[in-house]
Amino acid sequence: MSSPHTLTPPVDLTPDRPALLNDSGVLIGRGLARWRRDPGALIASLGFNILIVLMFAYLFGGALQVPGGGSYREFLMPGMFVMTMVFGISLTTIAVAEDLERGLTDRIRSMPVSPLAPLVARAVADMLFALVTLAVLLLTGLAIGWRAHGGVDATLAAVGLILLLRFALIWVGIFLGLVTRGQTAVVAVQTLEFPLGFLSNAFVAPSTMPAWLGAVAEWNPLSATVGATRELFGNPGWGGESWAAQHYPWLAVAWPIVLVVVFLPLSVARYRRLGR
Repeated sequence: MSSPHTLTPPVDLTPDRPALLNDSGVLIGRGLARWRRDPGALIASLGFNILIVLMFAYLFGGALQVPGGGSYREFLMPGMFVMTMVFGISLTTIAVAEDLERGLTDRIRSMPVSPLAPLVARAVADMLFALVTLAVLLLTGLAIGWRAHGGVDATLAAVGLILLLRFALIWVGIFLGLVTRGQTAVVAVQTLEFPLGFLSNAFVAPSTMPAWLGAVAEWNPLSATVGATRELFGNPGWGGESWAAQHYPWLAVAWPIVLVVVFLPLSVARYRRLGR
């Protein structure tokens, strides 16, 4: 029998929760395993993007005038690279919404998992998806005659700006997936992708639009990335005299940062309020 003065080790009441990085790594592995088991969504997305490029390159190309008389396909591809990043919004939204509807999100929230891990894992998994998509589109562009003339550093900078935009749009998609419900809401998100993409300088010069609509197009975050990457790739573009058109490289960095600053905290706050 122990003496009343015998010291016993204190009980550690701190919950044994895995670190954020470990939890995120496990959930990222789950997402990659899902792609391996069911690669249909990945293949369909890549096939759709390639089909859109081929349609514009071989069906619509002859009807569009290239600024300065340059190569249409070199003019086309920066816009297509950015458009594929926009199409990723619905993929992110669908994945988040499906996890909610199937109860997977609730099961994860009931486990000793870092509250941020599911969101970080989704962002990383979708960035890996974006890397694969962009690599395939780069190879497709090279196959149809697109070339980057700006040098290695400029080309890498352009790729970085495209992926930066995708990272920002991932958080838009996560937030929409957390606040939307049902297939109708997801279809609405998919429907918005095309106006968002086409109301930019990707395919049409903002100067040809009504003044108010042209101003909207010039300040579209997509226009900044398209304009900046065309310049970095050394591909032909529309140009423009507005402040936005003259500062596309700067805006191509600023706009994604603004989107992340807005939608990342909104996503985290919404995720924490789930079930309340």
